[in-house]
Amino acid sequence: MLGNVAAADPLQSTLGLVVSCSLRYLTTKEQFHEFLEAKGQEKPSQDSEAVDPAGNDLAEPEAKRIRLEDGQTEDGQAEEAAEPGEQLQAQKRARGQNKCRPHVKPTHYDKNKLCPSLVQESAAKCFYGDRCRFLHDVGHYLETKPADLGPSCVLFETFGRCPYGVTCRFAGAHLGPEGQNLVREGLVQAPPVRNGLDKALQQQLRKRKIHFKHAEQALRQLSRGPLPGPTPEATVPEGREAEGAPGQDNCDSQLAPQEPDTVGPPSGPLRTFGPLTDEDVVRLRPREKRRLDISGKLYLAPLTTCGNLPFRRICKRFGADVTCGEMAVCTNLLQGQTSEWALLKRHPCEDIFGVQLEGAFPDTMTKCAELLNRTIEVDFVDINVGCPIDLVFKKGGGCALMNRLAKFQQIVRGMNQVLDVPLTVKLRTGVQERVNLAHRLLPDLRDWGAALVTLHGRSREQRYTKLADWQYIEQCVAAASPMPLFGNGDILSYEDANRALQTGVAGVMIARGALLKPWLFTEIKEQRHWDISSSERLDILRDFTHYGLEHWGSDTQGVEKTRRFLLEWLSFLCRYVPLGLLERLPQRINERPPYYLGRNYLETLMASQKAADWIRISEMLLGPVPPNFVFLPKHKANAYK
Repeated sequence: MLGNVAAADPLQSTLGLVVSCSLRYLTTKEQFHEFLEAKGQEKPSQDSEAVDPAGNDLAEPEAKRIRLEDGQTEDGQAEEAAEPGEQLQAQKRARGQNKCRPHVKPTHYDKNKLCPSLVQESAAKCFYGDRCRFLHDVGHYLETKPADLGPSCVLFETFGRCPYGVTCRFAGAHLGPEGQNLVREGLVQAPPVRNGLDKALQQQLRKRKIHFKHAEQALRQLSRGPLPGPTPEATVPEGREAEGAPGQDNCDSQLAPQEPDTVGPPSGPLRTFGPLTDEDVVRLRPREKRRLDISGKLYLAPLTTCGNLPFRRICKRFGADVTCGEMAVCTNLLQGQTSEWALLKRHPCEDIFGVQLEGAFPDTMTKCAELLNRTIEVDFVDINVGCPIDLVFKKGGGCALMNRLAKFQQIVRGMNQVLDVPLTVKLRTGVQERVNLAHRLLPDLRDWGAALVTLHGRSREQRYTKLADWQYIEQCVAAASPMPLFGNGDILSYEDANRALQTGVAGVMIARGALLKPWLFTEIKEQRHWDISSSERLDILRDFTHYGLEHWGSDTQGVEKTRRFLLEWLSFLCRYVPLGLLERLPQRINERPPYYLGRNYLETLMASQKAADWIRISEMLLGPVPPNFVFLPKHKANAYK
């Protein structure tokens, strides 16, 4: 950013080319960290070591240096050839992604844990009886409990009662003289979050006692032939199956077994017999579904890990119109996993809200769609056809569905048949970098019943090594018409959003731009740049921690979970450069800043790329970290969708 250097090649910019910023704020890596260690008492001298006469940065962040070729050292000399056995052993150690990530299980949560019957102040005896392994001595628990983190409890102030009682890390605000949990009679109310998992439903899912009547009917029809779409003339073009992945089979036998008296699948649609029932008449047809009219609205992308409910509340405050939950795996939902169902929760401020499902097979996706249609309140359901990570791709989900056209068609048609809300799809340009597939899939998706498609202007192979291809998105708008198409990629200012809307898309989806600056929605709606101060940014983080304590809890486990997600977000926020420091507006999302000193200590601290400094910011909001605390951002090893 410094020295008015513009990026000509997007690949070079992601590898460390700087953006335009005033030279008087430039510094070196050593001076930057010395300033933070000194806690801003005095500013070190800023000399000309940071920039050479050509304006190029000489102090690139260590994480953005170009990787050396195999067999070279830092000074460019070739290393001595190692023994074959040593090379093989080194390759085995280096295989996979993020193998050195520390997995520290928080076992301290289980030590001296108070019995839930005492936390909930149950009048009955202990839930577990003689087998209970939790503490029942409140006095002993209070002796070993860590000190409170603050004088006020967010849950007590907001809802009039803290459900965590003596285990709350802010318990001093609502404990009586004898340790009883105080209640504010006039404020008592339940948290207004919707789409929770009912215990009875969870037991039924775990015991596989849920009957998916509509899904099984749709799957039987799909096994005999495609379901009728919204337009009678819509058929699958001949020869399209050959474009799928090599060796792909129809796999109809996995969807529904053949009836004993059936010789073979009929050539036309499934014919039924018997009396006409109310279900045949009342069941919604695809063209009778509720319409999803979000054209021109700002759509917050479903972001894995960071797109949690507290973060979505922050974005709603700043003007996001449409929100979507994090990617949920359909098989985990069908098994009743609590952690997966937590991704579907919805706050009342989310007036237009959807959930995103990931799966690879029509049976699980269709059954999951019917389950959600019965149990949760959403405005639309989105299919993830854009996830690039290997864990999803190798199982046939995410981007892999773009090469599995038969399965893709069955998933879209089956889910559309059992849902009463619109079905949307999010996909990429393709799997390989120079082989675009989206323009061929969009007409099919329109005929299969998709109400809206969001296109991310990158392929799976490309990831973030180049800019999003908005020229290709413009071509896809015509291919998708009249179905609305949203565009996604590289929007970090209102100018970027304006250029995106000129391509003819129905709206824009914002992903990484919201992580770097959640006030981007306000900038787009008000068509201005916002030079937000460091104290205002800290207030945003404080509100996030309050929302996190409401969502995850105010006990030790909830506080540390809030801290973890705060640190994940801070690993993105550090890339934002304040407007007052820039020499050229606006900041580009693919550009990386060199080391610079902010206008005050807090602004400099927020620009640090070290996890230790992110932890220091979290301690300003949530108190000291527990012993042996280790944090490594997920996105350092696994790319987001």
